[in-house]
Amino acid sequence: MLDLRYYQQEAVNAVYLHLQEKPESNPCVVIPTGGGKSIVIARIASDAVKLWAGRVLILAHVKELLEQNASKIQMLCPDLKIGMYSAGLGRRDTEERVVVAGIQSVYNKAEELGKFDLILVDEAHSIPQDGEGRYQTLLKEEQRINPNVRLIGFTATPYRLSGGLICKPGNLLNEICYDVSVRELILRGYLSQLRSKNGRTKPEFDDLHIRAGEFLADEVAAKMDNEGLVFSACSEIVRASKDRKAVLIFASSVAHAKHIREQIEAQSGEECGIVLGDTPQAERAEILERFKRHEVVADLFGNKKPALKYLVNVGVLTTGFDAPRTDVVALLRPTASPGLYYQMVGRGFRLSPETGKTDALVLDYGGNIMRHGPVDMIRVDDAPGGKKKQPPPMRECPECMAVFPAGRTKCPDCGFEMPREEGKLHHTGRAASNGILSGETVTTEFEVRGVRYGKHYKRNAPDKPPTLQVEYQIGFNDYISDWVCPEHTGYARSKAKKWWMERAGFELPATVDECLVYAEAGKLREPRAVTVTKVAGAAYPRITKYEFREAEAANPEIPEETAELHAERRLFQLRAEAGTDEMINLDAEPDEIDERLAIMNE
Repeated sequence: MLDLRYYQQEAVNAVYLHLQEKPESNPCVVIPTGGGKSIVIARIASDAVKLWAGRVLILAHVKELLEQNASKIQMLCPDLKIGMYSAGLGRRDTEERVVVAGIQSVYNKAEELGKFDLILVDEAHSIPQDGEGRYQTLLKEEQRINPNVRLIGFTATPYRLSGGLICKPGNLLNEICYDVSVRELILRGYLSQLRSKNGRTKPEFDDLHIRAGEFLADEVAAKMDNEGLVFSACSEIVRASKDRKAVLIFASSVAHAKHIREQIEAQSGEECGIVLGDTPQAERAEILERFKRHEVVADLFGNKKPALKYLVNVGVLTTGFDAPRTDVVALLRPTASPGLYYQMVGRGFRLSPETGKTDALVLDYGGNIMRHGPVDMIRVDDAPGGKKKQPPPMRECPECMAVFPAGRTKCPDCGFEMPREEGKLHHTGRAASNGILSGETVTTEFEVRGVRYGKHYKRNAPDKPPTLQVEYQIGFNDYISDWVCPEHTGYARSKAKKWWMERAGFELPATVDECLVYAEAGKLREPRAVTVTKVAGAAYPRITKYEFREAEAANPEIPEETAELHAERRLFQLRAEAGTDEMINLDAEPDEIDERLAIMNE
């Protein structure tokens, strides 16, 4: 039996709540690449069969996803027989309670497959916009057989590779019921840390033309498949990956990929695998196994083929490819598609502690980071008038080519202090407001765009009590924090009591965990604006004023089911840590919660 992570359980709960309360709406779950969507799919399929005697069809568009989903369901439910229907896999099972199928194989086979209660679509961003094609055909036929069948989507990117949101009132999928961010999963240790650098040699992309949401392929190929650029990029890749495990390269054309392979092999002295759209299936499977460092037999004597450190592909390994040891992703192609950009970078998200992977390095020769911004802040909107929101401003270090948010003045990789004239921003709409003399004070009011809460331990001080970190988003990628100390004594706790009373209207709890239960249940007032004071020469700015909405109550009442959804994350963690399944009553008085947590932690 597989144990679900807190966000996977949240996603399952959100799906069930949506299906119950919105019978006319088809939901979508958004979990980052590497976050374990397959586990969520497996749990829902298992529940449907075991708890409700239902029947489930799981759809995907590539063979690897079919095998992956089937294996996860089998791990979760070893006693459940899983059927598969895929021409590519040579299987045409139709009788099982759970059938995993390729949409290409079953879109016109509804009568043969029979009645289903749930249809789950993996990689839902692959559903085409134009009539929604084969998925629409299959769903209409299944609705004719069972008018109550429900459709659920799962994706890391709730927008199509060609542009546009996948969840809209008139689409197959109508509403996102659950979404967890890349940043949250990285901070909580479920995804790999990321580092990024631009290539030192890269062309200009301003003259590229766009059609159907993407740069024209022949223009991209002509620009990227340049002998000098290929040589320079491959030299950098080999140097940067000297102490790394697995390097996945995205090329712009078949000819470009072959030239990259030649240069990588010449400069590294190692074999470079290549996977193209027409690579034979058996050869492709062998190359991928070698890249994953799985054993591949070379001859009848049992000799093994060596593992591959380098692998180049052209638009093949963007979805459904799982190689956790990948710790370098090299983008030797530009893309106008934020979805494709995310999917390429996402190949490095997965953790692989057994191989010594500590982070994933993204080497960008296509200007993609500057074009789209950080992968956790991609914004795709079907805005009226064709206007698109701009990505967050980024800047590039002239010393080491690291890419980071424009608000920083020091490179996080090499420590280079960015001179004003060299701080080239992708774009920015805010003037600098730093004091020019030591001691000069600058005060600025910022609108608060969002508030996040977390538990923080002081670095290199494990014996110190934790604090409640409250992060206010005051810009695209700008945050300023409050540090609230319920577990401290003296002045720190007195200050925390005042902070808490202003927002909650009742006594400060005894622990950070208890504070988080209330905060994430929506029980705290949150400011609409904060005033930030910065003293030139001081290490950090500080918040000196909070603006709350006048009509907002100190302890707002929110619907019970909303409170449960918001609090589920912390309650799940607390129950797991305490080894109990009992619930905490959010409507209890603070002293009752104190008592309950004390019992749980005994």
